[in-house]
Amino acid sequence: MQNTPLPAAIFKIPRELAVQYNYRAYKFWGFGLLQMNIINCRDIETVMSSSKHSDKNFMYKFLHPFLGTGLLTSNGKKWQHRRKILTPTFHFNILKEFLIIFHEECDKFAKSLMAETQEADGTNLPPLTSYVTLNTVCETAMGVKLDSYSGSSEYRKSIYEIGTLLLHRFLRPWFYNDMIYSLFGWMRTLRKQLIPVHDFTSKIIEQRRIHFLESRDNGKILKLDDNENVYETKKKRYAMLDTLLAAEADGLIDFEGIREEVDTFTFEGHDTTSSALTFIFLLLAHHQDAQERVYQEIKTALEDNDNQDLATNELNELEYTSRVIKECLRLYPPVPFITRSVTEDMKIENEIIPEGSIVHIHIFDLHRDPEQFPDPERFDPDRFLPENVEKRHPYAYVPFSAGPRNCIGQKFALLEIKALLQHVLMQYRLTPVTTREEIQFVGDIILRAKTPIKVKFNLR
Repeated sequence: MQNTPLPAAIFKIPRELAVQYNYRAYKFWGFGLLQMNIINCRDIETVMSSSKHSDKNFMYKFLHPFLGTGLLTSNGKKWQHRRKILTPTFHFNILKEFLIIFHEECDKFAKSLMAETQEADGTNLPPLTSYVTLNTVCETAMGVKLDSYSGSSEYRKSIYEIGTLLLHRFLRPWFYNDMIYSLFGWMRTLRKQLIPVHDFTSKIIEQRRIHFLESRDNGKILKLDDNENVYETKKKRYAMLDTLLAAEADGLIDFEGIREEVDTFTFEGHDTTSSALTFIFLLLAHHQDAQERVYQEIKTALEDNDNQDLATNELNELEYTSRVIKECLRLYPPVPFITRSVTEDMKIENEIIPEGSIVHIHIFDLHRDPEQFPDPERFDPDRFLPENVEKRHPYAYVPFSAGPRNCIGQKFALLEIKALLQHVLMQYRLTPVTTREEIQFVGDIILRAKTPIKVKFNLR
């Protein structure tokens, strides 16, 4: 490990320890706390299925200057309250509205790839996938077409810079102390980048509130069920922000809370999906047979639909495509690990883990446990045939987490991924440039590589 750079070492060491301990739990002491690292699906079920151990640990505080204590970073009753407010946003009827946006943005993205066909040495995927996912999430969260909105370029640049700064701090434990981080000037640098982001979000909230109040006064309400109402408009499409404004009108959330949730969904929603798409494109490029089957499945569905964009139910019926996506998320989960605080004594591996300890759940290694996934590095979508899924432990595969704190936006993300595959694969065939062995990952809350991840886009 002497010649391994720090960012890569932080990612690599847990992978080596997982093998060394045969995919069983191991522990160490750090920051004066017991740190329990779990990989085995049965231990992970113990943590994830319990509401008693759902609190995020101290490392999530690094996100507080940006995201406050929104759905990602909050705990306890506040998290439960926010989750209840936001749940209607991902109702089936709302996802159908979002899908229209996905198709529009994915179509623009696919057309923009025409220029990439001229790149002889291939195209680096992360900047491209991040661009399109940020566009889609900004319109679905805030109702803003980012490319055509004043101030969007500064907002986009600052979002990327904030991500870089957070990664920089995460990889340097000596900056975990707020005082030291501030003394070296990094807190000031972060806050400087936060100004245009928070100003942009605040401006959108104020503008949307005016339109929301007009729509509410006109009685435009979309009834979801007996308990949930969101407001619908004729002039503007529904956005997640409308649900939050409805909650504000009922006294359930304040302006700061709205901004927390919009910033959280925008940041997390685009970064994780971008990571997923990057590795899906990579694996499809390397497995031409799988790519061809996905292409043919989508093509057949489009022909059956008179070549109209596929609707939600049609995308959900793409069985082989769904298995491919699941296998890609197994090999390259967008969130490679999550952490929890132990709020009362817990038993792991026949050992009592005391209250106040930290539990790290290594999803990247969980998905490579040979007991659950034989020959784990092999790409095999048939692992997710129903008869094979039934044989596995229910917590052996958790790319969107599981239990009470599972990802609220997982259906949203999967629809976006499938829409993008429709538009890209119908126009381009992907061929490999970067090999899987060349990828050098870095430690981060999102699966990220230090090195470029390239494929070649070829017109069909």
